[in-house]
Amino acid sequence: MTPWQKIVQQAEDHSGGSAALKTRLPTGLKNAKALSATPDHRYLSEMTKSIFKAGFVWRVIDNKWDNFEKAFWQFDIETCRHMSPEDEDRLCTDESIVRNRQKILTVPHNATMISDIIIEHGSFGKFIANWPDEDYIGLLEYFKKYGSRMGGNSCQYFLRFVGKDGFLLTQDVNRALMNAGVIDKPATSKGAKKQVQQAVNQWRQESGLSFAAISRILAVSIGDSS
Repeated sequence: MTPWQKIVQQAEDHSGGSAALKTRLPTGLKNAKALSATPDHRYLSEMTKSIFKAGFVWRVIDNKWDNFEKAFWQFDIETCRHMSPEDEDRLCTDESIVRNRQKILTVPHNATMISDIIIEHGSFGKFIANWPDEDYIGLLEYFKKYGSRMGGNSCQYFLRFVGKDGFLLTQDVNRALMNAGVIDKPATSKGAKKQVQQAVNQWRQESGLSFAAISRILAVSIGDSS
């Protein structure tokens, strides 16, 4: 496996030096206290936003989001959980939002998942905060299993946007991981994701960086211009 410092050097070369690379690292991560204090309905809102952004122009969703908030009762967990067929039909004809029935129907499903987690853990924020960082892949698998349309990048972006530290398995990051000898093909299988987790855990221990910073440095190391 490629030493972390070599990957950092490659990223610095592509970004114009150490100082320039630091300006490209992610911000907005929250500690456990802040994650726990985030109201549960804000998690449902961000989860839904990430789902609607998948395969769509993000700017359009962002521009319409106030309308989504109004249409979905500010994402109140119990109200969304008990959406009626009439509510679903109304939302599917509401021109102020994106009228994708399959994505609209994720809201009551995911509201129910969040409600169940609240019963067991006290709040959804506590559940997110207390999930061990070294098993981030396990958290992704949990949401893939129990959530609706929460597989792939939607879940990864959701967790990043709410402030949970984690890495993104984007195309660029996968390429960097293959270049580093961590995996030999994109990390879609559980086995490959476990290998990624082990590598990122090691790099974090060596560098003291967040998972979010590590994944951005990996992307930049292969010339990502974002």
